[in-house]
Amino acid sequence: MPSILKRVARIGLLAAVAATGLGAAGAMAQTAICYNCPTEWADWGTQLRAIKAKTGVTVPPDNKNSGQSLAQLVAEKVSPVADMTYLGVTFAIQAQKDGVVAPYKPANWNDIADGLKDPAGHWFTIHSGTLGFMVNVDALKGKPVPKSWADLLKPEYKGLIGYLDPASAFVGYVGAVAINEARGGTLDNFGPAIDYFKALQKNEPIVPKQTSYARVLSGEIAILLDYDFNAYRAKYKDKANVAFVIPTEGTVVVPYVMSLVANAPHAADGKKALDFVLSDEGQAIWAKAYLRPVRAGAMPKDVEAQFLPAAEYKRAKTVDYARMAAAQRAFSDSYLKDVR
Repeated sequence: MPSILKRVARIGLLAAVAATGLGAAGAMAQTAICYNCPTEWADWGTQLRAIKAKTGVTVPPDNKNSGQSLAQLVAEKVSPVADMTYLGVTFAIQAQKDGVVAPYKPANWNDIADGLKDPAGHWFTIHSGTLGFMVNVDALKGKPVPKSWADLLKPEYKGLIGYLDPASAFVGYVGAVAINEARGGTLDNFGPAIDYFKALQKNEPIVPKQTSYARVLSGEIAILLDYDFNAYRAKYKDKANVAFVIPTEGTVVVPYVMSLVANAPHAADGKKALDFVLSDEGQAIWAKAYLRPVRAGAMPKDVEAQFLPAAEYKRAKTVDYARMAAAQRAFSDSYLKDVR
């Protein structure tokens, strides 16, 4: 990694540690750096506070997305800054190929289904989400809540739609996969998704790179392609007039995973944090934030009752995540060339 980038990374780390109010000398030994742990996303804010309270390890928030995190890990491969990372599953598979994550089997490893973890422990699922429309009903100003992918192409939604950059953010790529599958494409043929994004440009979508939860609550973005857990959090915790829609043509459900960084500078503290997110308490925090925890039985019945009916979730399908990972780079190149 170029020395100037290394210095910038260390300056950012020290600033994050200083923000916690800890002294620099002692804080480093009790700090685990996590790439892509933003407080507004998936209620990481509550999780980070719980990690500190229960393990003594401070994990400063980090507002990267999955693509930015992977790029940083690769850039820092010779001299890592991060100790762990949180990624969409396809980015984790690529991180393993790039040699920037290390095998670690955390506490409660055996409770994770085989298809939701790398057998050696290079990555493991902590929770999953279902992709759909997070809709600020008030921001629609009387327009109907869209029910389908086709609806979003209607002129009445011009300027109201947002989606995260599918060439960089994992949730953006998940949206592309969902659109593609719903419109007859396959993981070997993203033509339907590319055509859809081209058509959607007529509605002047907002395409940020980072989580845009606050922008939906403020009404700046009325319709965001996002996960159920963010929409339910907005509706039930922030008391916003937000609806979650599973498109009539179908969608996908995907896991989010964590990994220990290869040659992590504070691996022992990183392992403590990774153990915690799979503990009973850690999994309960995800569940209360409306994520589906990876450990069976961790979802309270009263929380699950706030989700859309099971009949609607039947339209949400799993895909071959290894093939999804293998197809990602070619899709990103096509999107950047043909859409953006």
